[in-house]
Amino acid sequence: MVFISFIRTFAPMKQIEKYFPKLTAEQKEQFAALDALYHEWNEKINVISRKDIDNLYEHHVLHSLAIGRFIHFKPSSQILDFGTGGGFPGVPLSILFPDCEFKLIDGTGKKIRVAQEVCNAIGLKNCHPEHLRGEDEKGKYDFVVSRAVMPLYDLLKIVRKNIAKEQRNAMPNGVICLKGGDLQAETQPFRKIVESTELSTYFEEEWFKEKHVIYVPVG
Repeated sequence: MVFISFIRTFAPMKQIEKYFPKLTAEQKEQFAALDALYHEWNEKINVISRKDIDNLYEHHVLHSLAIGRFIHFKPSSQILDFGTGGGFPGVPLSILFPDCEFKLIDGTGKKIRVAQEVCNAIGLKNCHPEHLRGEDEKGKYDFVVSRAVMPLYDLLKIVRKNIAKEQRNAMPNGVICLKGGDLQAETQPFRKIVESTELSTYFEEEWFKEKHVIYVPVG
């Protein structure tokens, strides 16, 4: 099993290191450990489609890390991952930005359990999963991140209360979402302030075409 996991992980890890060449040895170990952990937990609690689990690194880990290509969070930044499921994008981003604090929330307790167990297993101290609905989250954060959780208008309606007024990053505080497909209608209400970047700007793999990172500053 260890050998199979190594074979399954080797090429994807090279893929991650290609785009993030400054990873420390500890970060590389943490990313490499995700394969066996998510395969094991997905057998118990289905947080990733069984058809897609073997694409873990490209479709889930690297996809999550697109936010890390869009913005480099300054140390001590506070980020809320809204609707994290089994830990995406929050777990990969927590590995990438060890000097920032991430809170991961989801309304489904069993999914949060997976995220917590993964954090425990890789010693991720800056990542804090919690079983909580977005409407009940009271904290203040520099950014709220999410991955195709709900329409942008609905998401902003819930999380606007959670955006801190104090600024510490080069970009104004706000919401950063990973989404795919035709987003014109969804972003139309925010057309004067929304920023949409194609992920093919960052990654050359075919899968990232027609996928975007959407940023809305919240003042």
